[in-house]
Amino acid sequence: MARFSLLALLCTLAVLSASLLAAELKSKSCSEVRRLYVSKGFNKNDAPLHEINGDHLKICPQGYTCCSQEMEEKYSLQSKDDFKSVVSEQCNHLQVTFASRYKKFDEFFKELLENAEKSLNDMFVKTYGHLYMQNSELFKDLFVELKRYYVSGNVNLEEMLNDFWARLLERMFRLVNSQYHFTDEYLECVSKYTEQLKPFGDVPRKLKLQVTRAFVAARTFAQGLAVARDVVSKVSVVNPTTQCSQALLKMTYCSHCRGLVTVKPCYNYCSNIMRGCLANQGDLDFEWNNFIDAMLMVAERLEGPFNIESVMDPIDVKISDAIMNMQDNSVQVSQKVFQGCGPPKPLPAGRISRSISESAFSARFRPYHPEQRPTTAAGTSLDRLVTDVKEKLKQAKKFWSSLPSSICNDERMAAGNGNEDDCWNGKGKSRYLFAVTGNGLANQGNNPEVQVDTSKPDVLILRQIMALRVMTSKMKNAYNGNDVDFFDISDENSGEGSGSGCEYQQCPSEFESNATDHSGKSANEKADSAGAHAEAQPYLLTVLCILFLVMQREWR
Repeated sequence: MARFSLLALLCTLAVLSASLLAAELKSKSCSEVRRLYVSKGFNKNDAPLHEINGDHLKICPQGYTCCSQEMEEKYSLQSKDDFKSVVSEQCNHLQVTFASRYKKFDEFFKELLENAEKSLNDMFVKTYGHLYMQNSELFKDLFVELKRYYVSGNVNLEEMLNDFWARLLERMFRLVNSQYHFTDEYLECVSKYTEQLKPFGDVPRKLKLQVTRAFVAARTFAQGLAVARDVVSKVSVVNPTTQCSQALLKMTYCSHCRGLVTVKPCYNYCSNIMRGCLANQGDLDFEWNNFIDAMLMVAERLEGPFNIESVMDPIDVKISDAIMNMQDNSVQVSQKVFQGCGPPKPLPAGRISRSISESAFSARFRPYHPEQRPTTAAGTSLDRLVTDVKEKLKQAKKFWSSLPSSICNDERMAAGNGNEDDCWNGKGKSRYLFAVTGNGLANQGNNPEVQVDTSKPDVLILRQIMALRVMTSKMKNAYNGNDVDFFDISDENSGEGSGSGCEYQQCPSEFESNATDHSGKSANEKADSAGAHAEAQPYLLTVLCILFLVMQREWR
């Protein structure tokens, strides 16, 4: 009997101890969780003072918890905002880098052209005086076309320069043969002898090669910076999928529900979630790296043989050398032209003397000394600009594949690599056991944290990949000294593409071509469409002939 009483007493004590323990666990304080929750601007009434049963939780681990249903919902939205913010923050520095370098290059190139035009005008007024003033529009037109090419690309540089030399030959031919009257038809014949007679020496050929290469490289490089800026700007705006949002909540705030407010996510756990959420961005890396390599190649050209500064700075001297060549060889040139185009009609005696006095062409060009010439534009030099950009380009390589790691290296997002045991693994404070998946969409099939549909690439990302691919091709053409067609790089929402043909003074400061939104037809599609129309024409002609014969019978 005594044994039975003792056993009953022990059982009662055990039940009481268990009840007290349960009550103690149930009443565990959530004050720190509540404080942090309120500090984010949320309603304190959402947060319990002590742990409650967690059966209502949908994403975070159930059991006793410091999170109400309202808290989980708000934490879910907060985790998405945190993710968007940290991605934007990582990309913003890169976007600002490209934007600022593009702006500096754009300012430099435009000011370089302005300086070159002013230098030529000042020198030619001083050297040729009234004679130059009478023909100054020819040189103004040259710089208008060069500026228009840089801004819009809607200029064939080779044809434009050929036209400039042909027009200059017509003007000079009149001046050195001022005793004759020349009709427009005769002068047109004269211009046909430009290539054969080489009245300006070898200057036109050399200058055409130098200007074409330098301008193509300069414009392509500046536009490459603009494309990089726009790609980063578009890709940095992320919209997490439902599966990504759930994983973000679980990683970022579910530890708070367990009261582990100071425990950060495990680094590898964070890495898997970031690679899952940024799977599409990871696919940019291959084309991005190719693009960066192509930019670096063109940068080398800008430093060397395609240096636009070394071409434009002495352009006035080169053009004047050509004029002097024409003057020195004017007799031989005139004789050969007269043989080919026929003898010109002499002016009346009274007009001859007046014409000769008005067009006396005896000035010899004397260029300024180098220290007197402008050597910089926009407060810098091309070499300094290129050196700076090359360094930034090298740093930008592999940006998209390293983005998940960069985010997880942020102490706000995850624990350090050396803290693998005391970190949040999605369930509790313990080591994270899963391996880290690779970057890119194709590698996410086995991601243990984020369910990713690998069969549906993001359309926006695909457009950026195409934009980079197109621009890389243009960079390679520019590197090889070939002219670049910019017409197929246009913003689908813009009425003016890169071939808008607007005047230099009326164009906006930035290129109209925005290569990062590419929803229009590709060049291949347009070619196919044109081919289809060409193939359809014979059939259409046959049908019309048959209809004509039928109608003839009806009329009979």
